Amino acid sequence: MTESREVPPPPDDAVAARPARQTAPPPETGLARAAGIVSLATLASRLMGLIREQVFAAFFGAGFAVDAFQVAFRIPNLLRDLFAEGAMSAAFVPTLTRVQETDGREAAMRLANLVINFLLVTVSTICLFGMAFADRIVPWMAPGFGQVPGKLELTTQLTRIMTPFLLLVALAAAVMGVLNTRRVFFIPAVAPTMLNLALIASGFLIAPICPRFGLEPIVGMAFGVLLGGLGQLLIQVPALWAQGFRWRPEISFRDPGVLRIVTLMAPAAVGLAATQVNIFVNTFLASLLPQGSVSWLNYAYRLMQLPIGLFGVAIATVTLAEVSRHAARREMPELKRTISFSLRFGLFLTLPATMILIALAHPIVALLYQHGRFGAEDSWQTAQALWGYAVGLSAFSAVRVLVPVYYSLGMTRIPVTISFVTIAINVVLNIMLMGPLRHRGLALATSISSVLNFFLLFEVLRRKIGPMGGRALSLAAGKIFFASLVAALAALAVAWAVERSLGLTSVLARLLVVGSGLAAAAAVYLAAVFALRIGESAPLFAFVARFLRRPRPGSAGGPGR
Repeated sequence: MTESREVPPPPDDAVAARPARQTAPPPETGLARAAGIVSLATLASRLMGLIREQVFAAFFGAGFAVDAFQVAFRIPNLLRDLFAEGAMSAAFVPTLTRVQETDGREAAMRLANLVINFLLVTVSTICLFGMAFADRIVPWMAPGFGQVPGKLELTTQLTRIMTPFLLLVALAAAVMGVLNTRRVFFIPAVAPTMLNLALIASGFLIAPICPRFGLEPIVGMAFGVLLGGLGQLLIQVPALWAQGFRWRPEISFRDPGVLRIVTLMAPAAVGLAATQVNIFVNTFLASLLPQGSVSWLNYAYRLMQLPIGLFGVAIATVTLAEVSRHAARREMPELKRTISFSLRFGLFLTLPATMILIALAHPIVALLYQHGRFGAEDSWQTAQALWGYAVGLSAFSAVRVLVPVYYSLGMTRIPVTISFVTIAINVVLNIMLMGPLRHRGLALATSISSVLNFFLLFEVLRRKIGPMGGRALSLAAGKIFFASLVAALAALAVAWAVERSLGLTSVLARLLVVGSGLAAAAAVYLAAVFALRIGESAPLFAFVARFLRRPRPGSAGGPGR
C-alpha cells in the first residue's frame, strides 16, 4: 500500500539509481545563489526582529507583561508554523509545482486562487473559534499564570486580539508558495520584516497611549501583531500580480488539487510539528517555574532564530522548490544530490553559528537585551537558555530541509510517526531536566529531541530512496565541526580578554567584547576552511564574488526573474 493516494510514492531503487542526465547542471551553484538571495532578505527581517526584542526588553523587561504576551502570541504563532507557513509550504509548493509541470501555468494559477479562497473560509472559522474560546484555551496553555493576579486575564485579552493574525499569515504563506514556485524568493523572504517593523513602531506609538483607554501598554503590541500580519500579506501582492495571478470569487472543496493539498497538510503539519510542539511544551512547563522563565526562554529562542532564519530557512525554502520540481519530473539522482548538498551547505553555515553562540552567549545577550527593565540577572538567565537551544541549531535547520522532501515524494506517514516519537522523548526529557536545570533543562531537552528527529528522518529517507551522500556528509561534518570548534575557542579567548579589561557594564564595552570575539571567530574559521579544504565553501564564495561584481545587464538572471 502506498504512503499516499494523492501523490505517487518515490520510484524503486532501480529507478533511483539511474545516473543523472549529462546535461543536468550541478545543484550547488544555483541553490547556493538562491539561498544567498533569501538569506540577504532574511537578514533584514532578523535584524529587525532583534530590534523588536530589544524594544520588548527595554519597555517591558522579563516578567508579568512579556510572559502574558508570549503565551498569547504562542497560540496563533504555533498554528501559523504548523498549518500556515509550515504545512502550507510543505503541501502547497509540491502540489502547485506538479500542476504547473503537467497542466501548465493557467491551471496552477487557478489552483492558487482556489486555495486562497479555501483559506479565507476555513481559517476565518478557526479564528472565530479561537477568539470565542480563548478564556478556556489560555488556562490550559499556562496553568501557572492563574497564581498571579490578573496575569491569566491579560493573556486571554491578548489572545483574542492576536488570533486573526493566523488568517493574515496563512494568506501570506499561500502567496509565498505561489511566488516560490515561480522562483521568486526575495519578496517572500523579506515579507516577515513587516511584522517586526509594526511591532517596533507599536512599542513607540501605540503602547504608550493604551493606558489612556484603560488598557495595559502591552496591548498595543498585540495590535502591532495584526498590523504586521497585514503588511506581510500586502507587500507580496504586487509580485503575485506581476506573475499573472488574478483573484476570482471561486471556491471548490472538490477540486483535485485542493483535496491533495488538504490531504497532505494534516500529516505535513504533524511532521513539521516536533520543534514547535516542543516549544509549546516548554512554554507550558516554564509557566510552572519562577516568573520570568517564559521570557528568558523566548529571548534565547529568538536569538537562535537569527542563524536559523539566515541559513536554515533560506536553504529549506530553496530546497523545497527544487526538490518539488525534481520529484514532479521523477529526477531522483538530481533530487538526492540537491538534498545532500543542502544538508552539507547547511552544516557549513550553522555549525560555526552554534559554536559562536555558545562561546559568546552572555556578552551577546547583554549587548542586545540588557537595557531598561532587562537587568543583568535576566541576561545571565537568558544566556544559559541560549546554551541549551544552540546545541540543536544545526538539527533545527536540517529538519526544515528533510521534512518537506517526504511530502514532495508522497511519503506522509513517516515524518508523522517520527514527529510523535520525538515529541514524546522531548516531554520525558523536559520532566527529567526541568527539576535540576529549570528553564535551562527545557531548552536542552528541545535540542536533544531535535537532533534525534534529524537522525531518524535522514536514516529512514536514505533507506527509502537510496544513498544520499552519507559519507560525504559525515566527512564534511567532521571538518566543519573542527573548524567551528577552533573558531569558537578563538572567539572565547579574545572576548574573555577584552571583557576582563573592560567589563560588561557599558554598551561600548559589550560591543567591543562581542565584536572582537566575532572578528576572531571569522578569521580563524575562514583560515580553517581553506586549510581543511572544505568544499562546501566554494558556492558561497562564488555567490559573494558574483554579488559584489554585480552582473552586467543581459547576464543570466537568478531565481525570481
